[in-house]
Amino acid sequence: MARFTKALLCVQGGEKMRENFYVEDRYGKKINVYKWYSDKEAKAIIQISHGMSETAIRYDYFAEMLVKKGYIVYAHDHRGHGYTAENKNELGYIADNDGFNVLVQNLYDITKFIKNANVDKKIILFGHSMGSFISQRYLEEHAELIDGLILSGTNGKPISGARIGAALAGIEIKLYGRKHKSKLLDKLSFGNFNNNFKPNRTAFDWLCSDKLEVDKYIEDPLCGFICTSSFYYDLLNGLKDIHKKENLNKIPKDIPIYIFAGDKDPVGNCGKGIINLYNIYKLLNIKDVNYKLYKEGRHEMLNEVSKDEVIEDIQLWLNKVI
Repeated sequence: MARFTKALLCVQGGEKMRENFYVEDRYGKKINVYKWYSDKEAKAIIQISHGMSETAIRYDYFAEMLVKKGYIVYAHDHRGHGYTAENKNELGYIADNDGFNVLVQNLYDITKFIKNANVDKKIILFGHSMGSFISQRYLEEHAELIDGLILSGTNGKPISGARIGAALAGIEIKLYGRKHKSKLLDKLSFGNFNNNFKPNRTAFDWLCSDKLEVDKYIEDPLCGFICTSSFYYDLLNGLKDIHKKENLNKIPKDIPIYIFAGDKDPVGNCGKGIINLYNIYKLLNIKDVNYKLYKEGRHEMLNEVSKDEVIEDIQLWLNKVI
């Protein structure tokens, strides 16, 4: 069972506050957690599961906007990310075995911690990119703990290339070990992502059209790092597990789901993957599932120049659910 360890800092600005502390997971690993809140009674909790090669603190603006609307927000740095990683060498490395499911279990541990600290409050899970895939799997195993799911910058059933990637990752693990930083798989995964945004200013133009946000990402030593062979191996096999029929059939029919992305997001195959995922959920007879594609939007809609419109759409959906 996860447990509270100690507060690291508290930032207060007017009625809005942010705390930073550790929660110990079931394996004894200290997970770095942020909490945004105000001194007013909250109507619900938003739990954020961030993306690959980034940190939870990048959701600070989004969290503050939600706090203004009456929510408490929690976000943790996944294993191998942010300040949960104990040093630079640990960035991009999850666990000695079954890393993807360890991330799912950590998400569960944090939810249990949140529930214990906020009795009788509804929890909406928000997952972006890698965090959205963790959230998809979480939905199949632990949906009873949440009251709704938001998926950002996500995708549906993986293409056949994912099997090839998993096989290559497995070969690298045998040759170099699980902690090998895989430049090959990094290139195969992201090498074509900038193609729709030429002429390219940076290697990360695909993230969003806001140059300032892209530069902040590039300049952050905790972002944009190369992940390990085992990270890719476990993630790609985890994606396969998500779409097994027996797992999909575990999803409750009455849980509300909202999916959104930019229609130029390469992670979601420029919208095609979003529609694929929507159709998968509809075929499962999930009653309340909706999606929105933003014209000319890229991968990180919460950092796009139109982010306030995106956040307002999320808040409108939350109002219906809560």
